[in-house]
Amino acid sequence: MACVGVFVAYLPVTAVSVSLPAIQRALDATTSQLSWVSAAFVLPMAALILTAGVIGDVHGRKKVFQAGLVFATAGAVVALSADSVPVLLTGQALSGVGAAALLPSTLALISQAVPDPVERGRIVGVWAASLMAALAAGPLVAGVILEVASWRWIFLPAVPMALLALAVSVPLVSDSKAPGTRRLDWPGQVAAAAAVTALVYGVIEGGASSFSQTRVVFALVLSAVSLFALVLIERRSASPMLAPELFRSAAFSATALIAMITFLGLIGFFFVLSLYFGMVQQLDTLDTAYRMLMVTLVCLVAAVLVAPVMRRVPAHALITSGLVLMAGALLSLTTVDVTTSFTSLAWRLGLLGLGMGLVITPMTTAAVGSVPLRLAGMAAAGNNAFRQVGGALGPALMGMLLTTRAVGTLPGHLADAGVDPETTRRITGAVAADGLGAVGQLGLGPVEGRAIGALSAAFLDGLVLCLLVSASLALVGALLSTVLLRSPRRARHR
Repeated sequence: MACVGVFVAYLPVTAVSVSLPAIQRALDATTSQLSWVSAAFVLPMAALILTAGVIGDVHGRKKVFQAGLVFATAGAVVALSADSVPVLLTGQALSGVGAAALLPSTLALISQAVPDPVERGRIVGVWAASLMAALAAGPLVAGVILEVASWRWIFLPAVPMALLALAVSVPLVSDSKAPGTRRLDWPGQVAAAAAVTALVYGVIEGGASSFSQTRVVFALVLSAVSLFALVLIERRSASPMLAPELFRSAAFSATALIAMITFLGLIGFFFVLSLYFGMVQQLDTLDTAYRMLMVTLVCLVAAVLVAPVMRRVPAHALITSGLVLMAGALLSLTTVDVTTSFTSLAWRLGLLGLGMGLVITPMTTAAVGSVPLRLAGMAAAGNNAFRQVGGALGPALMGMLLTTRAVGTLPGHLADAGVDPETTRRITGAVAADGLGAVGQLGLGPVEGRAIGALSAAFLDGLVLCLLVSASLALVGALLSTVLLRSPRRARHR
C-alpha cells in the first residue's frame, strides 16, 4: 500500500511536465501560467509535508494515508474537468495536498509494519523505486493518452489507482501513532507556507512582468519576513515542526541544500525540456515522452542499483559523483539546436539520469545519519520538505530565466531573419504579454516561418542560460557534499 500510495503521489509530476505544450495550446496559457501549473502541485506538497507527518503521529498514520488518497482523487477529478487555467491549478493544488499527506504517511506505515531495521531498509528501497517508477511512467502514460484523447485524460489513471488503494487499505492497513506528547505546530506551519508560497509567487510573477512591481516586491518581502518568523517560532516551540537543532549539523544542512538543488534542477529541467521538444522541435507528446524516459528510467535503475553499493561506498562519494555527472550532462546539452536528433540527445539525458540516481538514494541516508537518533524521523521529513521546495522553485526559476533571456534576444533574431520593424514590434509585444507561445497565433502570413525560426533561436538562448545555471547549482552541491558530508557523525547517545 505504501508503494502504491507514493506512486499515485508522484505520477502527476512528469505526466504534466510532458503535457505542457498541449495544455498551452488548449488553454492559451502564458509561460508564467505554465510555471504555475507545475508549481500548484509542488507548493502544497512543500508547505504541508512536515505538518502532515505530525498529524499522522498525533491522530494516526492510516487516517493521513487515506486522506492523501482522497485528496489525490479529488485533484485528479477536478483537473479532468478543467476548461481554464484556474480550474487546472485547483486540481493540481488538491493533488499536491494529497501528495503531502502520502509521502510521510507511507514511510511511517512501513516503519510500523516492518520493525526489523535491515528488512525495513530493503522495503524503503522498494518504496523509493516506486517513487522513481512514477516519474518514469508519467511521460509514457501521458504520451499514449494524448495520442488518442484530450490532455485532460492524463489525470484519469490516478483515480482508479487511488480508489483501489483506499478500498484495500481499510481491512489490510493497521493504524498507528507516535509515542510521546508531540503536538501540532500551527504557527510554524503558517509561517513556512507563507515563506514558500510568497517566494515562488514573487519569482514567477517577477519573471513574467517586472521585479519592481509592488505586488512582486511585497511577495518577496513577505517571504523573507515569514522565513525569519519561522526561525523564531521553531526556536521557541515546545514541539517544533522542524527543530533548529537539526541545522547545527553541517552535514544535515548540506543534504537539505543538496536536496533542494537536485529537485530544483530535476523539475525545472523537465519544465524547460518539455517546452523545447514541443515549441522548438515540434514533437508530439509521445515522442517527447520517449526522450524524457531516458532521464527517468536511467535514474530509476541507478537508484535501485546504488542501494547495495552504499554499504561499501560512502554516501558523500556517491552524492558528489552524481552531482558532477549531472553538471557535465547539463553542460553537454547547451549545444542542442532545432535539428538535434534523439540519438544525439539520448546519451546526454541518460548521463543526467545516472547522476540523479546516484544522488537521490544516498541523500536521505546521509541526512538521517548526521543527526541524533531521536531526530532521525524529523531529519528524513525535513529532507523531503526541502526537496519539494526545490521542486516548487524549479519551474518558477527556470521559467523566469527562459522567458527573460528569450524575450531579450528575440528582436535581434527577428531582425536577422529579415522581419520588418513593425511586425517585430507586434511579435515582441505579444510575447511580452502572453508568453512565447503567442507567436503561432498572430497570423503573420508570409513571414510566419521566419518568425517561428527566430522564436526558436531565442528560446535556445533561454534554454542555454537555464542549463548553465542548473549546472552551476549542481557543482555548488558537489562542493557542499565534498566539504560537509565527508565524515558525518551521529550522536547516538542522545
